[in-house]
Amino acid sequence: MAQEFRLPDLGEGLTEAELVSWAVEVGQTIELNQVIGEVETAKALVELPSPYAGVVEELLVSAGATVPVGTPIIRIATDAATEEPPTRTPVLVGYGPEAAAESKRARRKLVTAPETGTPGPDRRRPDASPAARVAARELGVDLAVVAGTGPSGAVTRTDVESHAGSVGQAVPSTPDSPEPSERETRTPIRSIRKQTAAAIVRSAFTAPHVTEFVTVDVTRSVELLERLRDLPAFEGLSVTPLSLVAKAMIVALRENPSLNASWDEENQEIVTKHYVNLGIAAATPRGLVVPNIKEAQSLSLLELCRAITELTATARSGRAEPAQLTGGTVSITNVGVFGVDAGTPILNPGESAVLCLGSVTRRPWVHEDDLAVRWVTTLSVSFDHRVVDGEQGSRFLSSVAAMLHDPASLLAHL
Repeated sequence: MAQEFRLPDLGEGLTEAELVSWAVEVGQTIELNQVIGEVETAKALVELPSPYAGVVEELLVSAGATVPVGTPIIRIATDAATEEPPTRTPVLVGYGPEAAAESKRARRKLVTAPETGTPGPDRRRPDASPAARVAARELGVDLAVVAGTGPSGAVTRTDVESHAGSVGQAVPSTPDSPEPSERETRTPIRSIRKQTAAAIVRSAFTAPHVTEFVTVDVTRSVELLERLRDLPAFEGLSVTPLSLVAKAMIVALRENPSLNASWDEENQEIVTKHYVNLGIAAATPRGLVVPNIKEAQSLSLLELCRAITELTATARSGRAEPAQLTGGTVSITNVGVFGVDAGTPILNPGESAVLCLGSVTRRPWVHEDDLAVRWVTTLSVSFDHRVVDGEQGSRFLSSVAAMLHDPASLLAHL
């Protein structure tokens, strides 16, 4: 009999998602929990496993379409003998431990060679970002032969395009790279850009923003970072000013907890969090995302550097999971990597503060009553004035600046 699979609730409070691509076609025989396609929400690209084994009868939704949760997206002809019980609830890979385990086991199975019945070569699914899989399908590239440069050797979209170019295959230009003859490029507002725009507008016109700035001599912090990079424990990690700023920020929140709180309009309460899920703003090919490090208050500086390195790499490769992109309590953004001195960031919805790190550059500075060239940066903090008073916001920013000026005060917390 035929079974229709409906787009499941993604568990993120969202009501719709974009079907990015299909991994199966009509007439194809598929297994239970085989990945049939990818969906994109405001949070992440997520692989969609099939809750049925059988033959694909019809793809009910075209790739690129945005559909509401509960919409039938595929029809599968199933064998009654192997059909799953009606009570089984379809889940996404990574959301349910049992389903995820079954999916991983299925990917590790050896393919049986036709006719001989002997085990064939290991054809496990290559570790690749969703964007890389889409590019591979578009360019006709076999991911198994592409060398990955992403986290843990994962294949990225850039890897796929580089491989295609190395074998003489033309790589089509993206919508962001219009032909010289074009005077305009129109890009549909959808997926992450649409959701980000809605969230930022809601934040900007709901929470009364206040932004404060402080410029500080961080020469000692720069010197400390140089020493840390030489330590074996920090080898391969991103040991940057962002790491120290994040640590100082976490410490400063202990004395200024109102910046790690949220405004509950429905219950008319201010909810102060006694844990820190630290959001790290990351620019990705899909747009701005803010994955967060869970329970960051319990991490040492080494652990924090490792977490930041792994989280930003995962986000930029398009492999961040929804759980990593929800539940943040306070955020940090680094505009300094673009050579920008300072900014007035907008709050991540549901949070009361966001700290902005500007570029760290050598500037003339009065040091010990003499003019000297020092490493200097500008920090800014935007906060929700419903939750945070000016005094609290100022004390927090001043505390972060003081720890960066003299990182010895951070030693007890490293």
